Amino acid sequence: MRNEEHASFPERHELKYFINKGDMIALGHRLGGLMKADAHADERGEYFIRSLYFDDAYNTAYYDKVSGVMGRDKYRIRIYNLSDQVIYLERKRKIGDLIQKSSVRISRKLCEQLMDGNPNSLLKANHPLLSDMYREMRTKLLKPVVLVDYTREVFLLPVENVRITFDKGLKTAVNSTDLFNPNLMTVSPLDDGHEILEVKYDHFLPDTVSALLADTPVIRSAISKYILCRRFEPLG
Repeated sequence: MRNEEHASFPERHELKYFINKGDMIALGHRLGGLMKADAHADERGEYFIRSLYFDDAYNTAYYDKVSGVMGRDKYRIRIYNLSDQVIYLERKRKIGDLIQKSSVRISRKLCEQLMDGNPNSLLKANHPLLSDMYREMRTKLLKPVVLVDYTREVFLLPVENVRITFDKGLKTAVNSTDLFNPNLMTVSPLDDGHEILEVKYDHFLPDTVSALLADTPVIRSAISKYILCRRFEPLG
């Protein structure tokens, strides 16, 4: 087990929007002149993300989001480009428009144990997130419930640590939580062809970025990819 902690942020602002593909392309051209691409992206400035979300026996993460509970947590395992070379266990804590994310890099062996509902290897973990995961799995029966797939394009600005992402082609696998399977049949939970725009920053959004966003037709929404993708999964 590797207790290598990934970048963990203090409370940050997070705004989410639906955007159509044409407006997303136009906004991307303008953001490209102001911001930098993610260094981990491919030649098109993108990478593929697959996340396996967990919920407890009472679907607390689901119902807390639907009910608008101000303070709520979601646990997930995330991989990139369907590779097992980099695997992160993450917890996203949401308080209104503020987010706080903790993550730790884990081995594939541990990942598969957690996918099987076996937290025993976490019992003596020396990382707080792993200890919290053990507690949640033991006391609340936290377990994998849904896969979330999408392609991400990222724009970065050092001022206020601004991070703007286009999350494209959101899909989920029905009745499967097989994180490493590249051949899963997936479906889109979105019926209108929109993509997802996310804007994250520390304290305030710089005027240059704010102006670009103000000129773009978007629909602000309390979007949760987890909730969208659970539309096909039973809550029992």
